[in-house]
Amino acid sequence: MRLGLFGGTFDPIHNAHLRMAEAFAAELALDEVRLVPAGRPYHRSHGPHATPAQRLAMAELAVDDYPRLAVDAREVRRPGAAYTIDTLAELRAESGPDAELWFLIGGDSLATLHTWKRWDELLHFANLAVALRPGFDPAALPAPIQPLWRARQVSDFSNRTASGTIRPLALPPVDIAATDIRLRLARGDAVDDVLPPAVLAYIRQHRLYRTI
Repeated sequence: MRLGLFGGTFDPIHNAHLRMAEAFAAELALDEVRLVPAGRPYHRSHGPHATPAQRLAMAELAVDDYPRLAVDAREVRRPGAAYTIDTLAELRAESGPDAELWFLIGGDSLATLHTWKRWDELLHFANLAVALRPGFDPAALPAPIQPLWRARQVSDFSNRTASGTIRPLALPPVDIAATDIRLRLARGDAVDDVLPPAVLAYIRQHRLYRTI
């Protein structure tokens, strides 16, 4: 089993998320990619937002037509804070020692990885797939991350492992901002070009992201 994990707030999930998940599956020859909506309420600067349960429901609707995509609800359902290390440890226990697990992060997240809870244990449970943007400079990574990047990075699959490696990926960018989608919805602007039809129908049914 080759399993990929793609976390996010998905507020709302949109077409660029789905394109990236599909490309993630294709580039790493994964059997399945699970989208993992974040559970704990996070700091919000402005505007209306969906509840964790609503974000989960939208993600489930969005992946319905994608055979290799699924949704993992554990972080929404977990009481209290949801940490990546706990999610990866649970999935490793569930899938066994031989399953190949890949956790997708962006280059920006890689640069802050050393601030995550038990960050130095992440590779015990999974491999890291890093979606790099043009202009990424490994020399600019923080000092705690640079040795990890150099020692664990692989460029091919001649020796695939269940966990412990880092692979840079050139995935399509998430070129749609959920913030912009929420603003367009609040204004009543059309969003058919950026949202799956089932997600848009759910948003309209539940009157999400409205300012009044």
